[in-house]
Amino acid sequence: MFRWKRGALVTPLEEPEMVTEHIQPTRLGTVVCDETTPNVMEFSFVVEGGPSENVARRGQFVGVSTESGLVIARVQDLIRVNRYYQHAEAVREYQSRGEPLRSIFPTDRWQYTVAYARVMGLWVDGRTLRPYFAVSPGAVVRAVDEDTLAGFLRLDLQNGLYLGTLGHHNLEFKPSIERLLSKHLAILAMSGAGKSYFVSVLLEELLSRTKEQGRIGIVLVDVHGEYSYLEKASRKDLGLSEEDIEVERIRGPHFQIPVQSLSAETLGTFAVDMSPVQIRDLRRVIVSMRRQRHHGYSLEDLVEYVKGDETISRNTRDALIGWLVGLHETGLFGREASPEMKNIVRPGKLTIIDLSDFISLKKKQIVVSYLARELLHLRRQAKIPPFLLVLEEAHQFCPESRQELALPKSQIETIAREGRKFYALLCLVSQRPVRLSTT
Repeated sequence: MFRWKRGALVTPLEEPEMVTEHIQPTRLGTVVCDETTPNVMEFSFVVEGGPSENVARRGQFVGVSTESGLVIARVQDLIRVNRYYQHAEAVREYQSRGEPLRSIFPTDRWQYTVAYARVMGLWVDGRTLRPYFAVSPGAVVRAVDEDTLAGFLRLDLQNGLYLGTLGHHNLEFKPSIERLLSKHLAILAMSGAGKSYFVSVLLEELLSRTKEQGRIGIVLVDVHGEYSYLEKASRKDLGLSEEDIEVERIRGPHFQIPVQSLSAETLGTFAVDMSPVQIRDLRRVIVSMRRQRHHGYSLEDLVEYVKGDETISRNTRDALIGWLVGLHETGLFGREASPEMKNIVRPGKLTIIDLSDFISLKKKQIVVSYLARELLHLRRQAKIPPFLLVLEEAHQFCPESRQELALPKSQIETIAREGRKFYALLCLVSQRPVRLSTT
């Protein structure tokens, strides 16, 4: 803040001299002690102001200045205290007389608020350190100014993703794309809490980035068709420049998996209960088919080959035919890939895999299993650029249950474990985090 220097006589030819006045952040309260706090990770403080004032709020960031740096904490809870109302029997007695306590005693003078805060870190010279000491009782608690908070949260106010405004602070929440996505991302909340809206905001922010800011390919698995509006959206609709955004929507029935690209082990994951002997015989059949059919083949071709192969035992042959026919009836397998996996990922492009036409959970899982496997495989070989795979209703695809109930689980877990090394990033959206795989 700047102000004119007092007592200075300024002539028309003089430059007005400016002095800087440091304004302390708003004082919120004073640290108090009890049997367990303050400790390294927690402290409580008595909030300033009168009984009816809301000076501090739950979720607000607060700071305590120390010789070692600024201890930054977040308010976890607020409790109103009044000694006159501590004993229920006394309050009940005065109520029965028809005389409220406030008419007899100065209750307002003894009401105060205690805030409980969780320490987030120590801010020292533009760096965040782990807390290693407890703040002192009697220390002053103040609001954290926006510049300090932006640095502490590592926000990128110039090129970050604008996801909203930080609650109880006049600060735009703009995390950098590297910080937000570098360790994968999970959006977890109950039904109706705004998960899909948040995902829409995130997608729009990613699509609005310029080449100079850095762009990433996005593949969205849309289980309920909630994001189809983005297919026809223009930058003007999203409040951006006139240039069209690149969005491709692929409906589930138009998705086709090329049979020739699948190994016996991969087909075995789709069929679930294949034995090692059955996979061995199927592997031999596939090797023979690849030698004979250089231009591709279908599951029907595999079925015909298995029927005519007398070297396969009857029981194994019948089981293989049953599984292959079952996969063929899903309508997801063919001679050629649709779409071509190399074309769905481009910097700044959003590809929506719309599975809302599918009622069968198995069909959805087959699509996601193939999609996750191929995307990571191509990224490892640097055949596609860095990408973000967004999975709506993620608990359907990687639940904490047996593998046979979740075909894509192993592929998604592989991306979660290894994808970050190859810039293959993952965003899981779910209203049932308890059912999600802990991996």
